[in-house]
Amino acid sequence: MEKADKRSSILEAASKLFAELGYEGASTRQIAKEAGANMAMINYYFGSKEGVFVEMMNNRIQGFKDELNSISKDRLTGMEKLLKVVDGYANRILCNHTFHKMMHRELSLSQRPEMFITIKNAMAENLLVIQHIIEDGIEDGSFRKVDVKMLIATVMGTISYVAISPSKITSGTTLDINNKDDRKIISDRLIIHLKELITIYLTPQQ
Repeated sequence: MEKADKRSSILEAASKLFAELGYEGASTRQIAKEAGANMAMINYYFGSKEGVFVEMMNNRIQGFKDELNSISKDRLTGMEKLLKVVDGYANRILCNHTFHKMMHRELSLSQRPEMFITIKNAMAENLLVIQHIIEDGIEDGSFRKVDVKMLIATVMGTISYVAISPSKITSGTTLDINNKDDRKIISDRLIIHLKELITIYLTPQQ
């Protein structure tokens, strides 16, 4: 139990520091201090800062995968499943928007290709679950035929866009994504927009 708690503390501290300082800006020494651990513990549990980052990302990806698999197995219509996915993913990303912004920046770099290929491959597995939900809906006639991958890119891209550049959709207002109450308003606005878009786009023409 103590080992699990210490691992969790290190991962939680790393998540906070990576979000604030970026991958390069956060050192293992800072992570150890934030977690109340020591350098030897980080080396023992994770091997390196890269090992901390990869495990942290894998945990996040696995958490979303578990949620997706649960939704996929629910006795819901294809539309209900897809809207539930959008709700869950949008809230996940916007609640951790600073971390998502850092991750997006790091994944766009080519400095650590092996590490990020591993992460991208794991993320791709989650997209396949979403793809299957849409394809099943098309097959049973509840969705009209569409370019599935383009639809996924549209939904995921919109969520990422709001998380990375919130000012693009909050300009002219006093909303601040760093404020909890304002973030809830922004999240609700995003989710409503995407649900309407998906419903209109996928509903078969009469």
